[in-house]
Amino acid sequence: MYQKVESSTCHVASRKMVSNFAMKDEKNLGEMIELAFDIQHELHIKAFWSLDLVCEKKLKQFVPYIEDFCSILPKIKDDSALRPATRIAYFLTKSNHRKNGISLTQEQEHNLIEALIDRLIQEEKVASKVYSMKALFILGKKYDWVHEELKTIIEQDYSNHSAAYQAATRNLLKKLNK
Repeated sequence: MYQKVESSTCHVASRKMVSNFAMKDEKNLGEMIELAFDIQHELHIKAFWSLDLVCEKKLKQFVPYIEDFCSILPKIKDDSALRPATRIAYFLTKSNHRKNGISLTQEQEHNLIEALIDRLIQEEKVASKVYSMKALFILGKKYDWVHEELKTIIEQDYSNHSAAYQAATRNLLKKLNK
């Protein structure tokens, strides 16, 4: 698995090849996740790129690792790893909200909320902020205070960001103001 991740690139075909390899065998998936969660390792970014695709296709395979993910999310510093990590958080919250989806514990939900709010108030790339907003919007359906916090943060931040961020924020504010 290490060699597959090491030789991978950011291109979709390369990331798909690695994610498919990981999904075929629990041992491979475990090794990829271990590498992704080792944020001191130079390959953790590449591992997150493919892990993102695993979670998009087969989120249930990620369930045994959710607790560790909730612990590692706030510690991720690199933008290239943060984007797929916040996307994974979005997949988790989306599935948690659906009938027959995965179930997050209340503690896991709170850990995600805290980490995602931190991502919104820190200087992060737009994609990470947008996935954080989407995940927080879903979590706010269960925890009312999250919507209020989310609304306050994005309204304050609106004018300081790019057109892409502003567009995502406008759409979310429409939903929050209903």
